[in-house]
Amino acid sequence: MSQRTGDLVGIRPATQDDIAELVRLRTLLFEDLGGDYFNLPLVDGSWQDTLAVVLKDQLATGNTRILVVDGEGGGRGDGCLAACAIGSVEQRLPGPHLLGGRVGMVIGVVTDPAHRRRGHSRSLLRGLLDWFREREVARVDLYASHEGEPLYRELGFVNHPDPALYWRP
Repeated sequence: MSQRTGDLVGIRPATQDDIAELVRLRTLLFEDLGGDYFNLPLVDGSWQDTLAVVLKDQLATGNTRILVVDGEGGGRGDGCLAACAIGSVEQRLPGPHLLGGRVGMVIGVVTDPAHRRRGHSRSLLRGLLDWFREREVARVDLYASHEGEPLYRELGFVNHPDPALYWRP
């Protein structure tokens, strides 16, 4: 049975027992996003194996928060997760625009297709935003899919003043 996280019924912190399902949901996220950026050919192995190792490590740190909603089977016993959200806090150099230097990052919010349109993403994101507030971050960044953008804007996210660029070595 799911526990309460704050006032959010049905949301609970992920545990080591959830890693296989977290990998499954994250795989769904990238399949949904599609395109060359998210589906590069693999050079030396499975990114999912590496993801499982990193998730295990991140669950043990205080800088990452992984929240989940159990599937309808009744909780951890059936091993099915309906949805998950992952956030992290990074310590950067403080500045006038970044007092304290802490920045939150929503790494991903994903709901299994069989469990969509039930408010899971909204509840998970509210749980992450509460966690970010507790850690006194100066701002929270995220990259939104077209489908997720209306929800994020409803929760107060706005366009970032800087252009987002990336480089691959």
